[in-house]
Amino acid sequence: MKKINVGILFGGRSTEHEVSLQSAKNIIDAIDKEKYNITLIGIDKTGHWYLNDSSRFLLNSNDPKYIALHTTDKDVVIVPGEERQKLLCISDRSISGTIDVVFPVLHGPYGEDGTVQGLLKLANIPFVGAGVLGSAVGMDKDVTKRLLRDAGIPIAKFLVCHKWDRDNFNFYEISRQLGLPLFVKPANAGSSVGVSKVKNEQQFIKAVQEAFEFDTKVLIEEFVEGREVECAVLGNENPIASSVGEIIAQQEFYSYEAKYIDENGAILEIPAKLPDDIVKMIQELAVKTFKVLCCEGMARVDFFLTKDNKAIVNEINTIPGFTKISMYPKLWEISGITYGELIDKLIQLALDRHAREQHLKTSYDKTL
Repeated sequence: MKKINVGILFGGRSTEHEVSLQSAKNIIDAIDKEKYNITLIGIDKTGHWYLNDSSRFLLNSNDPKYIALHTTDKDVVIVPGEERQKLLCISDRSISGTIDVVFPVLHGPYGEDGTVQGLLKLANIPFVGAGVLGSAVGMDKDVTKRLLRDAGIPIAKFLVCHKWDRDNFNFYEISRQLGLPLFVKPANAGSSVGVSKVKNEQQFIKAVQEAFEFDTKVLIEEFVEGREVECAVLGNENPIASSVGEIIAQQEFYSYEAKYIDENGAILEIPAKLPDDIVKMIQELAVKTFKVLCCEGMARVDFFLTKDNKAIVNEINTIPGFTKISMYPKLWEISGITYGELIDKLIQLALDRHAREQHLKTSYDKTL
């Protein structure tokens, strides 16, 4: 059988750059080398794309705190080809390789938000994960919550503050509406970057200022007391849900450090100790959320489970983490799909969607 050429796209202009490097390393280690030829495309923090050697594409690869992309002299761009998509070396305009499908392992802005997906779609290259719309919607917590609210899916109460209107937001009025404590977070960021738990006005002012360092739109959200549970979703038209896992944070909330740096920052209970009917309810709500937000391929849906067993959707991640302590692959492993099989299924879903889209007309004969 002829091997499929897979481009692994990682790094990126994002505060989650280092998380992406960890995820890419795990995917590269787990992918079936007998079935796939791998091309590594690393993006540095300034947005330059590099063709990487699999033997030395990372620096400090075993240290999540200091992991870094090994940049090379060979910077590349993706260009559409007649039959196969190609990588073009910028310096000498030579063809550096062919790509049948791209696996974006980019977390956060400029990768998970529809920008890269739009580039790949324009170049007519199949890619893993949600399309342009699902990626953009899933990245913006404000838009996500409005769509879920309109679909009747339970969410926490929230307000949105734009940078140009920040002076009109009064802490006492906000706390009256949402209560205390409350959370302040950038609308378009992930991995708890720029997120603060607020209990008083001084903390609120500092939290808003910090959140605006990462986005021009800030979400202010009520505190929901409950267990943090997560469910993975896989598929295109007929998505399926994994077992449910629980995160037991060992800090005040599930911070960036607890997710990706401190292995003792949280306890992952997989599967979660929940009654079967509650698990089924969460799985059904995860799939419904996935569909409402126009997602494809993969996503992880995060919930708060209250004391009276009400599931409230917190957020969705359309390119969930694939690090060694990430929930998405762990949930599928406990559900019967190994890491290698999961990667294989995701690539096949990408190829299936692309093949289906090729049947759509792109021209119109006005004489008919």
